[in-house]
Amino acid sequence: MQENKGIDKSQMISFAVLCLVLFGFMFYFQNKQSKEEQVKAQEQKIEQVKNAVKQTQANNINPNVTPGAIQTASLNNKELNVEFSSLGGQVSKVQLSEYKAYDHKTDKADLPLYLIDKKNSNYGFQFKDKTGKVINTKDLVFASAVNGNVVTMTANYNGAVIQFIYTLLPKYTLDFKVRTKGLAAVTSDNKADFIWDYNVRNLEKGRAQEQSHSEFSYAFNNYKDYDYDGRTEMSEEKETLNWIGVKQQFFTSVIEAKNGFTQSKGNQEAIEEGEYLKKLNFEGFVQMTGSELNQDFTWYFMPLDLPLLKSYDKNFDEILPLGWSFIGWMNRYFFMWLYSLIAGWGLSAGWVIFAMTIIVKLILSPIMYKQHKLSAMMKVIRPEIDEVNAKLKDADPMKKQQATMEIYRKAGVNQMAGCLPALVQIPIFYALFRFFPNFIDLRGQGFWFAKDLTAYDDLIKLPFKIPFLGDHLSVFAIACTIVILIYTVMTSGNMQQPQQEGMPNMKVLMYIFPITFLFFLNTSASGLSWYYFVSNAINILIILVIKYVILDEKKIHAQIQANKEKPKSEGKFQKKMREMMEKAQDQQKIQDQQKKKK
Repeated sequence: MQENKGIDKSQMISFAVLCLVLFGFMFYFQNKQSKEEQVKAQEQKIEQVKNAVKQTQANNINPNVTPGAIQTASLNNKELNVEFSSLGGQVSKVQLSEYKAYDHKTDKADLPLYLIDKKNSNYGFQFKDKTGKVINTKDLVFASAVNGNVVTMTANYNGAVIQFIYTLLPKYTLDFKVRTKGLAAVTSDNKADFIWDYNVRNLEKGRAQEQSHSEFSYAFNNYKDYDYDGRTEMSEEKETLNWIGVKQQFFTSVIEAKNGFTQSKGNQEAIEEGEYLKKLNFEGFVQMTGSELNQDFTWYFMPLDLPLLKSYDKNFDEILPLGWSFIGWMNRYFFMWLYSLIAGWGLSAGWVIFAMTIIVKLILSPIMYKQHKLSAMMKVIRPEIDEVNAKLKDADPMKKQQATMEIYRKAGVNQMAGCLPALVQIPIFYALFRFFPNFIDLRGQGFWFAKDLTAYDDLIKLPFKIPFLGDHLSVFAIACTIVILIYTVMTSGNMQQPQQEGMPNMKVLMYIFPITFLFFLNTSASGLSWYYFVSNAINILIILVIKYVILDEKKIHAQIQANKEKPKSEGKFQKKMREMMEKAQDQQKIQDQQKKKK
């Protein structure tokens, strides 16, 4: 009987060599990255100068645009503080009063949270006058008038009056009406081009994670269908979009067109460093009636809170990326519900996750018991398998496989049963991968040294960057990696070594897997690492309890011997596998005979 001895001397040496190579690459990339950062900084300076020139040129379209001519007006309620600029008559600042943004200088979420500020959003309606000159409302100067919760912005162009009427409403809503009079004397167009340029602001701690969650989102087919686009180009030429939004990790800015946007297209570009994460540009057409632009729109500047999103009944809840099909259902109706239920007991977020893990483990315990019982049974019959492998050492691999399967069949061991726990864990893992970085109730919730369970913890900060790891080491990620490695060592003792030359040693691969898991978890939500640390620690305890308290190897051995005495009915799957192997063996014999004849 083979004994599990963990990692042997040769594997330790291999790991040490791997570490030396890793550190060599680390110093190489550190020098290389510093040079690249200098080049990027210079390129950004050049880009800023170009943008300043472009802005000046744009302003020169209208000679009335001077610093003194640009005025602001504002509206506010308990949820939003909104500011409007007379240049373009557009929203120039949006603050969500009940939320805070992360401050990288203080390592705390204590900054005012602005979705729009410092000209990161710019929109307007574009059309041509009868001479062919392109007119864009964002270049016009509007006069503002405030009346209660309503701001009316009015501009004149060659005798035509253009009005933007904004009304601040509850539930993060800003009603937006466009009215024109006399525009038909200026233009012959039957549609206006709505252009929206938006730079996503960095509001969270985990830049890479927030950047990956920033993308276009939109609904069409009368709000019934939803789609998103995180690629470079976005194109919906055939659909009429009911609304278009720019989604961030926990917040979104959405504009709804009552009559829809047609021939929509857009593009997006990642920004590697600085205050912004991505540049997004959208363009879609809205209809004009008799060359007059009279359309109703609504702006929404809202947190991605599932009950709030569902309350609008506009398919906004699809913006929250909880996963597709069964994965999304599991997050919406189980994990979110379970978290809210346990949080109602007055526990902090970290202990809520701890309790969630225990409950999930209890639900899965029958499956885990069967898995470990199967593992114990395979350990008992291992000497027989080793004996067969020794006898058939030089035999055909197919024949050895048949002999091994026969031992399993007689002992009543179903190998396929060992796959069930792994299959069950896959959707749970993916659901939690979506749950932790997107559940707004966890945002800003700290636990021990992790200040925000939706971002990584960086208690160990490095003076340099390691490729794929960054400039920090997550303690939760390290702890999780260690317990996964211990669990792997404890469960890999019964794994068969490769019987054929050239086949990979699965034990070695299983030891490497937890190491690679560190690279994934180091920049992921610390809540996810904490969950899997607790989950695998419980797995280790379960193995010890099952091995030393519940399962008795002598009883299992007696059960296997009794199974051998019973007549075995061959299942459909086993029969099909046997027939396939016999057929393959017959074909191999024919090929061998043909070779001998030649």
